[in-house]
Amino acid sequence: MYRKFVKRMLDILFASTFVALLFLPLALLGIWIKLDSHGPILFKQKRAGKDLVPFTVYKFRSMTTDAPKNSPTNSLSNASTYITRSGKILRKLSLDELPQLLNVLKGEMSIVGPRPVVLNETDLLSRREKYRANSCKPGITGWAQVNGRDELRVHQKAKMDGEYVKHFGAFMDAKCLFMTIWAVLSVSGHKEGHEVQDTYEEVPSQRNVTRYNAEEGN
Repeated sequence: MYRKFVKRMLDILFASTFVALLFLPLALLGIWIKLDSHGPILFKQKRAGKDLVPFTVYKFRSMTTDAPKNSPTNSLSNASTYITRSGKILRKLSLDELPQLLNVLKGEMSIVGPRPVVLNETDLLSRREKYRANSCKPGITGWAQVNGRDELRVHQKAKMDGEYVKHFGAFMDAKCLFMTIWAVLSVSGHKEGHEVQDTYEEVPSQRNVTRYNAEEGN
């Protein structure tokens, strides 16, 4: 009941409420981004959704227009050189994620769930397949985000996402939301760029990930 009906109704309720309450702040953030650097207000990128079906995710643009396309920030050794002045604050406080409320209203994402992954992050997607973490909608916040965020290695993120799926339910979602408040206010786990290599040796099959990337021409 919760998975099929209640969660979706709560997503619509929370997302529509947040959009209504934050309309003016969101508009002001958009103006700030536009005045701070050349380029669009929103950043759009193809990400892997439920069952690895690609969708377009929306974020406030926090990097310059010449930043590498379709590359996760944690793969860049010089990420800070591309992040704008406004982007530094937006990313640190996770304000750049707020436009994903539109993805929630469209039914592509949930408020809580595994983070939407860039299509060419085949390692993470393959590891998440092992834990069935690709079987639910991605979320604006999730269990991995409140338990290490950018400090987690690939295999740790996949395992955390798997724990979310294993304990899926109202209690788990509520726990993630309350922990998100602390994580954002304390800037817990926030890092920029590629700082550690993942040395975990077990890599599950990439068959499904490769299939969807091929369909997108990646």
